[in-house]
Amino acid sequence: MLRVSPRPLALCALLSLASGVLRGQATIPNTPAGQVLRAWLDAYNSGDSARAAAFLRTYQVDFPYRNSFNFRQMTGGFDLVRVDVSEPRHVEFFLRPRNTPAMIAYGMLDVAAGNPTSISGNAFPLGPNVSPEALRIDRATRSAVVGRAAAILDSFYFSPAIGKQLGDSLRARLARGAYDRYRNGPGLALRLNADLAEIAHDRHMGIRYSVPALPPKWPDGDAPAAPSRENLDESNCGFKKVEQLDGNVGYVRFDSFEEAEPCGSTASAAMTFLAGTRALIIDLRENNGGKPEMVALIASYLFDHRTHLGDLWDRSADSTHHYWTEDSVGGRRFGGAKPVYVLTSAQTFSAAEAFAYHLQALKRVTVVGETTGGGAHAASEGRLGDHFAFSVSWGNSINPITGTNWEGVGVVPDVKASADEALGAALQLIRDRAPHQ
Repeated sequence: MLRVSPRPLALCALLSLASGVLRGQATIPNTPAGQVLRAWLDAYNSGDSARAAAFLRTYQVDFPYRNSFNFRQMTGGFDLVRVDVSEPRHVEFFLRPRNTPAMIAYGMLDVAAGNPTSISGNAFPLGPNVSPEALRIDRATRSAVVGRAAAILDSFYFSPAIGKQLGDSLRARLARGAYDRYRNGPGLALRLNADLAEIAHDRHMGIRYSVPALPPKWPDGDAPAAPSRENLDESNCGFKKVEQLDGNVGYVRFDSFEEAEPCGSTASAAMTFLAGTRALIIDLRENNGGKPEMVALIASYLFDHRTHLGDLWDRSADSTHHYWTEDSVGGRRFGGAKPVYVLTSAQTFSAAEAFAYHLQALKRVTVVGETTGGGAHAASEGRLGDHFAFSVSWGNSINPITGTNWEGVGVVPDVKASADEALGAALQLIRDRAPHQ
């Protein structure tokens, strides 16, 4: 599972609160890192988009903290439970989401040396009623986790040169004591992710800490279990809405690209239902990715002839897999002549980006919305120890037309609109086009 010139007036407003207790919660330290933590909590908890925008104008913010504001409605804000580690430019802390007060989240924030407005870090949920004491790790655990992560990068990262650079960097930091101060698992995971991101900027790569112990045999030699039939039925294979809008405009929203074998019939039913519409809107604003085979299957309904979509380099197999549309499909095709609009947001990621990027490069779709998340690699997760898991990119997407991919930059929309306004923008494009059809 990430910088703008400071504005003095906004900075003054955001940092004018004195250090101390926030609504009776844990004390925030009066340090550069503590001041930024207070500023972020104040902006986040306000629920005010103007105050959030002021915070983002004031600070050069990495993706995780910038992206956090997209989840304000879901969390209801955060209460600060405890500051676990406090240094002048570094702070680690526990949070409690107000909408789910039994849950506990862990966060880390760093302020750049010489630039108090440049911040980095991350936060992630741990689970219900987690005790901070249960997260403690010792020197031997730190060494084992870092050593195994470096070995995995050497052997499996899709670029051998970058993998070696990443592994050597982790070993060097460990040797000089860079990880000695991390006394709990989540903090070490966040720090390792930040260090890896300095070199690779890989949105699929990351180390996570699991409060429950991970299965001892997973995933050495075995892939994580695929979703059960029951789970796929419950989620309807990711398909959330299929409908005919006014003016004979088709609309389909699906939030994942599931395995083609169990979910192909669901995709076929959805696409066949929309085959007779005069224009089609495919909503990927909440789609976080999935399987390339399903990308190819759904794309097959949008072409009249077999078409090369994209390629995937696999280091472990030392080969490139070529993805094409299907020669035949179940049901009826929408076809290759009528207009198709793909809706995107900053949350659109991975396989969903592949769908948008490859079809945009083929000039088959018009992408409407926001620039996507920027994850173009194929990755699998491996076990680093009882509580640490590591997602490593073993494959790299390549588009046959552009010769590159969307890693780190995202899919740039043809028509820019906020996620909330993307559907309306697409409908307006269809209305504007109607007289010329």
